[in-house]
Amino acid sequence: MEEPCKDRTLRGSRDGFVETVVFNTALIRRRIRSPKLCMEMLTAGQSTLTDIVLCYMEDRVDQICLKRLKKRIDEISVDSLTMNQESLAELLLPGRWFNPFPRFHLTERPDTAAASVLEGNIVILVDNSPSAILLPTTLFAITEEANDYYFPPITGTYLRLSRFLIMVISLVLTPFFLLLMQNPGWIPESFQFIRIQDTVNIPLIWQFLLLELAVDGLRLAAIHTPDMLSTPLSVIAGLVFGEFAVNSGWFNSEVMLYRAFVTIANYSQSNAELNYAVKFMRILLLLLTCWFGSTGFIAGLAITFVSLLGCRTFSGKGYLYPLIPFHWKTLRRQLFRMKL
Repeated sequence: MEEPCKDRTLRGSRDGFVETVVFNTALIRRRIRSPKLCMEMLTAGQSTLTDIVLCYMEDRVDQICLKRLKKRIDEISVDSLTMNQESLAELLLPGRWFNPFPRFHLTERPDTAAASVLEGNIVILVDNSPSAILLPTTLFAITEEANDYYFPPITGTYLRLSRFLIMVISLVLTPFFLLLMQNPGWIPESFQFIRIQDTVNIPLIWQFLLLELAVDGLRLAAIHTPDMLSTPLSVIAGLVFGEFAVNSGWFNSEVMLYRAFVTIANYSQSNAELNYAVKFMRILLLLLTCWFGSTGFIAGLAITFVSLLGCRTFSGKGYLYPLIPFHWKTLRRQLFRMKL
């Protein structure tokens, strides 16, 4: 039961979920020894009869949400849950495929799952899956990490707010730079240094789109590279690609700089689905800004906000709750690491 590769912490426990659902329930029971902790086992899949465990505190859980969840699982009629928890998630909450924002919070950490249970949420464990689904969830809950709670309140607050700020910057940085290059008169005199000084051989929009594709190509190559070769090959590929791409005239150094920041900023969030959602919205912002200028930039931000607002959750609450609908006490607890 090793620490998950994705949800690592500088402090805290080093165990993680495994593929055996019985072991995963034991990891939660080890942290919550109250007799009010319920673990209810269900099955889905006519051929596989996959075990599904619902973990909740009987005196804190939303009973309406729990009944809806049980009913939805009982109504599942499939041959097998081929992709484990992802198949179950798509069956529990079928929705519009073109909204990329994640509607479920997945974690591989037992301490995160136990904390979610104590907050009155429902944790779903699926056999053969080393991760748990936390219900209900919101955008603020997805962006939380265990590091926020293993440090003092002021440090946890800084980490949490930094992730929000970096996520927003990674969304708008390259589209906003493209907008300024289209309208150089908007740049203040003290910021004239951000203008591209070299010759632009390829339009900026194509440079950004090609770099989006190239970074994903390097990421996929790193995943499929043997562990003993992944680090040196990644370093060599990054250095060679960055150096010769600028010297050959394909890309400008300013474009490479901003795209490198966005690439690194993507790893500030542990949720991979949220990272890809921000990526898709950033590409949409780039295209709209290229086609329609400032009007397209504003329209892209509006589409992003509407996508967040229209993302449905299993509990029926808004995806942006407690911001919309506004609830200050809950929002303060989501933004600021309060003293336990």
